[in-house]
Amino acid sequence: MVEKIANAKFFDSLVEQMVEKGAYKAAVIPVSQVELDAGFRSLCESNACGKYGKCWMCPPDIGDIDTLMKTIRTFDYAFVYQTVGLLEDSYDIEGMQEAAKKHSELSQKVTKMFTEDSFMRILHLGAGGCHVCQKCAREADGPCRYPNQALSSLEAYGINVSKLAAASGMKYINGQNTVTYFGAFFCSIM
Repeated sequence: MVEKIANAKFFDSLVEQMVEKGAYKAAVIPVSQVELDAGFRSLCESNACGKYGKCWMCPPDIGDIDTLMKTIRTFDYAFVYQTVGLLEDSYDIEGMQEAAKKHSELSQKVTKMFTEDSFMRILHLGAGGCHVCQKCAREADGPCRYPNQALSSLEAYGINVSKLAAASGMKYINGQNTVTYFGAFFCSIM
């Protein structure tokens, strides 16, 4: 299986499948090209999204930022994908929510593509925290209802998403009246 995984055609096939499933663009890059910055944790701590301390997949519950960044460095490759939603204007909250929903649906489809049968280790990170449940069980001090589907965000792991986009040959901003979301599947082959 390792010979198959190391084959560029196998990687290209996975990237093509991501686009077929709805990604605007997708690419694979070595993890060494992923820029990490512990400063992104302060964005989470500011609680602009309202999930800090209220979601198992968000800080502080997801873990120490330095440990999470070290975890990223233990992987070999990142399969990066993006979705782009069109908005009526910069105040189109419903359009942003619809684009986020489509991105979350794509993330669940992508999860099914990557299995530990194909890779030794995997970690899937999404955009803006977990969106599997409408309300996380963390708020009622219950366990995660869907641990095999739950996703933490790229930013919670200290990933600079705008630089991840550039390293992957993608744009972070895709034009006026658009919203762009990113996800990445980290994997190890040996």
